[in-house]
Amino acid sequence: MPEADSAAAKQFHTDVPASTEGYFLKGSNNLDWGMKNRLAQIFDPDSGRAVMLAFDHGYFQGPTTGLERIDLNIVPLAPYADALMLTRGILRSCIPPTYRGGIVLRASGGPSILKELSDEELAIGIDEAVRLNASALAVQVFVGGEYETKSIHNLTRLVDMGNRAGIATLAVTAVGKEMVRDARYIRLATRICAELGATFVKTYYVPDGFDTVTAGCPVPIVMAGGKKLPELDALRLAHDAVRQGAAGVDMGRNIFQSECPRAMIQAVRKVVHENAAPEAAHQVYLALKDGEKKTAAE
Repeated sequence: MPEADSAAAKQFHTDVPASTEGYFLKGSNNLDWGMKNRLAQIFDPDSGRAVMLAFDHGYFQGPTTGLERIDLNIVPLAPYADALMLTRGILRSCIPPTYRGGIVLRASGGPSILKELSDEELAIGIDEAVRLNASALAVQVFVGGEYETKSIHNLTRLVDMGNRAGIATLAVTAVGKEMVRDARYIRLATRICAELGATFVKTYYVPDGFDTVTAGCPVPIVMAGGKKLPELDALRLAHDAVRQGAAGVDMGRNIFQSECPRAMIQAVRKVVHENAAPEAAHQVYLALKDGEKKTAAE
């Protein structure tokens, strides 16, 4: 027999409207639940931002400096990253399955650094992405390059595949040697990627007009770290990007090629998630670096 009704059981709070809160990420409110959940594995719901650690360079460069030993150089950094951007080979062979952050899998590839890099194909199927519990799939897009149409076709195919499985698509804008890296070009490339269905976009920071890039793109933008810079300069870059509308950073060389990568990624987190000034975050970096040196000496 069911229990008798009680006054407490009938507290339906009829005077309180049901919550209809929107999703915390720009342009993502109408996505499916599964994709929103996966995006929340990449972007921190409290800050709305992400610190992604990119080390997928080996898919065309081989053992890049700082990535010779993923198990020694990268795995210790993983707990400090909101998400890892990597290849499926490295994920399976090196990353502990106990890692609980987001997984952004490199989904395009083909030529090595010895050939024309823009001639890429999709290099993973959706079943494999689901099997590896990917939060997002990343594809390179070469707007203005020789293989522009082909790379855009890769993007649209990946968007279709990802939407069927509830997996986000990250479009990575590439800048070739013949292209001018300015706000006008970046606005064009990021907007095209968003218009064609990318869930979020990775692009380079430009000092003049980056706020127009983020304003003109209807989905989140994460800043690419680019070439290795001195630590304070890299922190300033991250600070300027998020201040001008970026939803986070996807840094590689500026973390794993730092003199103290573990200290550097924590300093980047201060800038991205806590809005710390670059100089304050740099002091955090120096203190953590000195602490690691003392520990190593003991």
